Amino acid sequence: MKPRSQETISYTMSRIKGKDTTIEVKLRKVLYQKGYRYRCNSKYIFGHPDISFKGYKVVVFCDSEFWHGYNFEENKEKIHSHTDYWIPKIERNIARDKEVNERLTKEGYTIIRFWGNEINKNLDECVKKVEEALKEKGYPNI
Repeated sequence: MKPRSQETISYTMSRIKGKDTTIEVKLRKVLYQKGYRYRCNSKYIFGHPDISFKGYKVVVFCDSEFWHGYNFEENKEKIHSHTDYWIPKIERNIARDKEVNERLTKEGYTIIRFWGNEINKNLDECVKKVEEALKEKGYPNI
């Protein structure tokens, strides 16, 4: 593989989105069509969950496999370039996800985390999990 220039790498990284990712939009679209109303990336909830139902204390995170370390112990050997940057970065993301889970749990939130491949392969199951969590918290029947 031909080495990429710093400009190419910089441009590629600038195109990576933190909000409104494909997996988030896919899940939100179905929830909205079913009549659920939510907030996106709420700055009022610790961790800025991708989807939140604040009054019912239910939050949903849509985690991509690379950035959030899916099977990281197995997959970190697949990172071949800039390992001194990427490995600590992803390990920190994993630790931050745990911190967010702990704090939101203490605050009484129900936390739902989906991997991107779960949303892409089993969207109906993901929606069902969100619906069940909302039902448990007393969300009105839709």
